[in-house]
Amino acid sequence: MNNTLHRIIISLFFIVVMICFFTLIYVGESFYKLPIEERYFHPYYELLKPSGPVGHGLGILGSSLIVLGIFGYMARKRLKIFSGIGVLKYWLEFHIFLCTLGSVLVLFHTSFKFGGIISVGFWSLAIVWVSGVIGRYIYLQIPRTIEGRELSLHELQDLKDQLDIELYNKYNIDFSSIKSTRFSLIKLQLLSNNISKNDFLKVKLLIRKQKRLLSRIKRLDKMKKLFKYWHVAHLPFALIMLIIMLIHIAVVLYFGYKWIF
Repeated sequence: MNNTLHRIIISLFFIVVMICFFTLIYVGESFYKLPIEERYFHPYYELLKPSGPVGHGLGILGSSLIVLGIFGYMARKRLKIFSGIGVLKYWLEFHIFLCTLGSVLVLFHTSFKFGGIISVGFWSLAIVWVSGVIGRYIYLQIPRTIEGRELSLHELQDLKDQLDIELYNKYNIDFSSIKSTRFSLIKLQLLSNNISKNDFLKVKLLIRKQKRLLSRIKRLDKMKKLFKYWHVAHLPFALIMLIIMLIHIAVVLYFGYKWIF
């Protein structure tokens, strides 16, 4: 997948979540703003209450998206049978999209009314979502192959050496002597050598890539440790959320709430 297509897909994910959020706000704002005891008299009460056709449907769809997002990503990451299907980074982004959209739908399913064990489940969901966003940032700071495997320090050093050689052999640039130099000065040096515009853009890209790689090499151990500690916060709350969700579904079915069926 090229960068342009990747950006378009990420933008579509964001747009879908925003459309769902603001549509639900637009339709039910007057209902959700009312105190709990006054909602019974609202014309949308039967539709938007948690057990109503729309409210209940939002809960079912939202929960399904969250479960699909969690177990789909876990299956791709941990089961060998799925290891060749797609790039892990894209699965992570799809996991975040499904869980974000699902969380928005579950929020409106509750009609902003939290109490008892449901409040524990909801705030666990909120913590999981926030920690997930933080985890994605940390994940992206750890260099990986296109398949999603973490690169070792030795592999990163090899990549850096290859870039050094390319800069020196093709453009006579010693990166170690310019890594702290402002690019405007490097530009003057390149222009004085009558370098073409196309080659200039390539050099600019190579130097940026090299500086980014150098920065990641310096932060590699720190980011790996952070990612390890991140699981300590993310996974337990995800487990709590799933357990409470299952209890909630079991109670709902026990009392005979079966949506439109």
